[in-house]
Amino acid sequence: MVSSLIAEDLHKGFVTGSGGRLEVLTGVSLTVNAGEVVAIIGDSGTGKTTLLHLLGALGRPDQGRILFNGQDIFNQNDESLSRWRNESIGFIFQFHNLLPEFNAIENVAMPALIRGVSLRKARPRARMLLTDLGLDTRLTHRPSELSGGEQQRVAVARALMNQPALILADEPSGSLDSTTAGALHKELLNLSHIHNQAFVIATHNPALSQLCHRVLRLHDGSLYEEEP
Repeated sequence: MVSSLIAEDLHKGFVTGSGGRLEVLTGVSLTVNAGEVVAIIGDSGTGKTTLLHLLGALGRPDQGRILFNGQDIFNQNDESLSRWRNESIGFIFQFHNLLPEFNAIENVAMPALIRGVSLRKARPRARMLLTDLGLDTRLTHRPSELSGGEQQRVAVARALMNQPALILADEPSGSLDSTTAGALHKELLNLSHIHNQAFVIATHNPALSQLCHRVLRLHDGSLYEEEP
């Protein structure tokens, strides 16, 4: 389990269609400890998703570094970085990103399969995670046969499959109704408490951010601690 993830002075910009450059992050720093749930809030387009992508090594910063238990994650080749990401990071996306041709168990097991574990060996843990999330009767259903809330719980189980130290969630309840979203929020907090896993959650939902241990606002490329 992660004892700390530290981001130091992250900068990230993109070339625009007109040939100019848009600076999205201009010196972001944060520390996330084991078992901590941190909300990142801010207006649309401020760079919340960009920040999550950097923390999960889905992109590289233009400047700055990210330390995972004291080691700079980008001081490794792409193959090693991909292996680290698969083993240490779980991702929860707003629109589930489930594979339509696979059932719930197979979707949850996918990170383990990528790691080289057989489906036969991965199946018991995938079944346990889905059962813990109340989907014990939906194990062999494909995404098209599941409700939005059920699909999102499958996505949560998938993020937990490899027992990652850090879960990164991008608007995890953004596509859900308020009742289903509230249930998911409680599940995320409970999972963090039980497994001592760290969560960084980008959200516009004030009900979710108020449940988190800390709330950070991303504004004009920098992070600011919100008053409790």
